[in-house]
Amino acid sequence: MPASPDIQSRASDLRGSKHFLLSPVRAFSIYLLVLAVLFLRPLFNLFSFSFQTALYSHIALIPFITLYLIRLKRTQLPPSTRSFSLLACVPLFIGLLALVVGWVFDGRTRPLSLVDDLSLSIFSFVCFVLAGVTWFWGPARTRALAFPLCFLFFVVPFPTFITQSIETFLQHASADVASLMIALSSIPVLREGLSFKLPGIVIEVGHECSGIRSSLVLFITSLIGGYMFFHFARHRAILALAVLPLAILRNGFRIFTIALLCVQVDRDMIHSLIHRRGGPLFFILSLVPFFALLLWLYRREQRLRPELPPSRADHTTKS
Repeated sequence: MPASPDIQSRASDLRGSKHFLLSPVRAFSIYLLVLAVLFLRPLFNLFSFSFQTALYSHIALIPFITLYLIRLKRTQLPPSTRSFSLLACVPLFIGLLALVVGWVFDGRTRPLSLVDDLSLSIFSFVCFVLAGVTWFWGPARTRALAFPLCFLFFVVPFPTFITQSIETFLQHASADVASLMIALSSIPVLREGLSFKLPGIVIEVGHECSGIRSSLVLFITSLIGGYMFFHFARHRAILALAVLPLAILRNGFRIFTIALLCVQVDRDMIHSLIHRRGGPLFFILSLVPFFALLLWLYRREQRLRPELPPSRADHTTKS
């Protein structure tokens, strides 16, 4: 029985209206473009700053790594469901709060430093991105992409007080490890805080000896490696937490090596390349135990995988 003209007309209107409805990906792309225009100045300042500061030279790579991690999950994602969700309100509220805090401090007689201003504004930008993802893609897809989306926060520079706190901690912890190594080597030494009085020379552990940049790079690497290779949360946690003792041991060994060379070879070794440019060499050395731990955890993961339910085991294999 042929449909009535009225029904055919409604069906035609419904089909035509679909052309005006944007897909979640297109709608989110437009939202992201508008957001980028609104935050154009802090984004430009961020990338200019990252190319000038060694600590944040990784920032330009973070968006591409995030996109790659999302691409790895694309075949396992639930369908997009654009609808109102309280989950989208959480990052939206936090992002607005960060903007308000920035405006309040900017209104004072002593404005925020460039790093602190970027920290607040870029943190707000990332929160708005997450709110858009939750709104346009739906809570289920957002939860499935929780790690890649949260990984995007590594584009946010640390506030000054956090950077100083991390540097101070690493500085003192590295000095403690170096002091222990020097004591075990039987080299005469008198330690006063961060200074080591050795035969013929005094060595002081400065902020640049904290190794914060290489430690941050190794920590980011551990998170990516844990996400890509491990399913068990404890394996991911072990790999990430191992970065801190490795960083302290690396820095302590570097200080000890320089002290040993100054005493046993020549005091001018304090001005040598191993002191001024030796960071990458000691970083490579620290990768040996790091990748050994990664390999051990990976093999352990393979042995324990039969304990997983079939669906979760398949999920890990595909990842």
